[in-house]
Amino acid sequence: MNQNSGVLRPVCLTIGGSDSCGGAGIQADLRVFESLGVHGCSAITALTAQNPANISRIEAASLAQLDAEIHAVFDYYDVVAVKTGMLFNVEHIALVSALLHERHKGMLVVDPVLVSSSGTRLLQEGAVDTIKQSLLPMATLLTPNLDEAAVLLGESVNDEAQAAKQLSNKLGCAVLLKGGHVDADALVDVLCDADGKIEAFTHARQPWSVHQRHGTGCRLASAVTANLAQQRPLKTAVEKAIEYLQLS
Repeated sequence: MNQNSGVLRPVCLTIGGSDSCGGAGIQADLRVFESLGVHGCSAITALTAQNPANISRIEAASLAQLDAEIHAVFDYYDVVAVKTGMLFNVEHIALVSALLHERHKGMLVVDPVLVSSSGTRLLQEGAVDTIKQSLLPMATLLTPNLDEAAVLLGESVNDEAQAAKQLSNKLGCAVLLKGGHVDADALVDVLCDADGKIEAFTHARQPWSVHQRHGTGCRLASAVTANLAQQRPLKTAVEKAIEYLQLS
């Protein structure tokens, strides 16, 4: 932590989209950071007009504004961990990647937000390769859901543990494969660490409403980020994040 900032908690930066209904994106990340005892900062890649059922409009933040927000945070704070969410397009990904390469030496959690739960595309065509090439080489942890994992692998996911290991080997970082989209009573999140060790976390599907389910993937990734910022080992950080989400 920057001794001149007056902040006594670890500092986390979330880079992603603004969710006007507050359930996902920047708003959800900041709420999770606060509840888990870290100081949250943010840089916004895009504004969305949405509710849990629908996204009606997306407007990208200017590259100059995004650049200024990220610089402003790193100029003042010692950022322990960064989480990225909705990055929107190639230009925004390239800017974020370049700035993190230049300014950030800590942990990086990449939540590859591709499509909203309501079916709206949140990452423009052609940007997946840019994430793979410019952002993921710096990542500590990648947190795709099953659909996102299939896009990143270029094939459907039939075995979660195998898919997590394939992604980890291919992309060179630990992978938490989120199983919340499966239609089953018991859900499984699979962690493959950077050494290829697999851990499975099984939990019951909660009887949540559409409102409660909105943004669960964002909140899980931000909870892991907060736990990592507090120097918890990866397995513990994931385990505690899942517990947090189940109780929230």
